[in-house]
Amino acid sequence: MRRSAGQDELRDNPRMDIREISPAQVREHLAQGAVFIDVREEHERVSGQAEGAVGLAKADLLAEPSRHLPDPQRAVVLICQRGGRSMDAARALQAAGYTQLLSVAGGTSRWMDDGLPVVKPQLDAEAADFYDRYSRHLLLPEVGVEGQRRLRNARVLMIGAGGLGSPAGFYLAAAGIGHLRIADDDVIDRSNLQRQILHTNARIGQPKVDSARATLNALNPGTRVEAVQERVTSANVERLLEDVDVVLDGADNFPVRYLLNDACVKLGKPLVYGAVQRFEGQVSVFDAGRQRGQAPCYRCLFPEPPPPEFAPNCAEAGVLGVLPGVVGLLQATEVIKLLLGAGEPLTGRLLHFDALGMRFRETRLRADPHCPVCAPGVPFPGYIDYARFCGVG
Repeated sequence: MRRSAGQDELRDNPRMDIREISPAQVREHLAQGAVFIDVREEHERVSGQAEGAVGLAKADLLAEPSRHLPDPQRAVVLICQRGGRSMDAARALQAAGYTQLLSVAGGTSRWMDDGLPVVKPQLDAEAADFYDRYSRHLLLPEVGVEGQRRLRNARVLMIGAGGLGSPAGFYLAAAGIGHLRIADDDVIDRSNLQRQILHTNARIGQPKVDSARATLNALNPGTRVEAVQERVTSANVERLLEDVDVVLDGADNFPVRYLLNDACVKLGKPLVYGAVQRFEGQVSVFDAGRQRGQAPCYRCLFPEPPPPEFAPNCAEAGVLGVLPGVVGLLQATEVIKLLLGAGEPLTGRLLHFDALGMRFRETRLRADPHCPVCAPGVPFPGYIDYARFCGVG
């Protein structure tokens, strides 16, 4: 069998710099018996890989090269997306004793640009949707396939389908949260539409949870949206929290904040808090139920609610329509980070946002060693009349 000049050079000097070849030159090397390997991850190959290439992720190839390439003298052509990973893999194989290594310059991107044939792996509809829909997540090392599967298996409770719940719900569904339970007893009013973007003018008068489910199902059919048309109370809060991984408070009123805080401490659930008023908002994560004595709860920040006259609601004080969008997105970000175990959550930190000044500032929070709910060793005191406690009604 005739050898190319490039192959002769590689045989004569196995430690020379690894040669790059163009996509068009691959066919010649394959005709002479070379192995052709696409070292991208499986989810990257879904959109198409060079015809004739065997898909084998770089990490898997380098973990056991002799298993996949038993003959270190056989020519190996490596391809990735743009040429960087294939060259890195070639250098690692060279160090392991392989002598005939080539990397495709420009990778699969150039292969496709040159109009060369590609093939797509055969996948069932569910797998194809998973790899395609979440392709940008899968490229992130902090997420990847395993992290995305974790999101798919997650269960999140969102209290409120209004100003905070709307942006949060959109992005939690888009991110692939597998089960999203939404509790809200309200119906859509025209005044909601300035900020509650889950809903439309045609749905005025409909239950918010039904509208939210319709909108989010249209966005991502893979997210199961459980609509619960109930106001959260002491009687149903533990049922609503059953089997969920994270709770997002989008109710934005004091009685619900204290109730959710107490229930989450008792049941060991992380609570993602958000609040808005006029042009300012706040976000934090209260995780005292899982980190007693280390992480604060909402009562550590506000042992008692402010008098009603100092804490008017949005209907009384007004709110800039885009403000809940910013705060709700920050809450959704914290939920996703908690589920992935990625980054630094806002546990022990209160993030303030001033929309008029376009400024963020942060306040450090500490666990109150005398907190009546979350202090170490303190038994759960029981649920109270939260409306009376907050001076509401």
